[in-house]
Amino acid sequence: MPRVGVISDTHGLLRPEATAFLRGSDFIVHAGDIGGQNILKELGALAPVTAVRGNNDKGPWAEAVSQTEVLQVGKVFIYVLHNLAELDLDPVAAGFQVIVSGHSHQPSIEKRDGVLYVNPGSSGPRRFKLPIAVAELQVVGDSVKAQVVELEVSSANTSAIPCGSARNRCTTPPDSKRWPAESRIGRSSESAPPEARARGVAWI
Repeated sequence: MPRVGVISDTHGLLRPEATAFLRGSDFIVHAGDIGGQNILKELGALAPVTAVRGNNDKGPWAEAVSQTEVLQVGKVFIYVLHNLAELDLDPVAAGFQVIVSGHSHQPSIEKRDGVLYVNPGSSGPRRFKLPIAVAELQVVGDSVKAQVVELEVSSANTSAIPCGSARNRCTTPPDSKRWPAESRIGRSSESAPPEARARGVAWI
């Protein structure tokens, strides 16, 4: 059963908790705002990486990263882009079972017209009160399921990039609370290593 680790909006910070969660993945998807080529190198030491360029990814290294990518795992096709608002195709007509995006820093999983829309949230510097999160997909034949996992991070790794700085074009107001409390189920991810302390959202 192939496992796809999903991460986004690291903004130059690859937390050890995120690395521990992703370890054991068969593939890794990064949905943009990577923050540096070193992040891709570190992820690439864990598994093959499919990554897209985010709006904050600048410079020569970023120019080599595409704005959209496609990953095939078994019979499942995954379309990756940074900002879901820029999706310019019909996933159903194009034959995609999963759309992975980032940008909002708000983790979510939604199924529409048979297509899974997965946003892992951000595992980089914390912004406002949004969770530090990652996600994973499990593929069996032509079916796929997903979950978002909120990481329990150490206080040493919670520094945030100031809102309004050149590296942080914040779009979510400070009092926004979009993480549904009823989705938290207070258990560790079933497939992540035990050192990746986390709280998972039920598989969809």
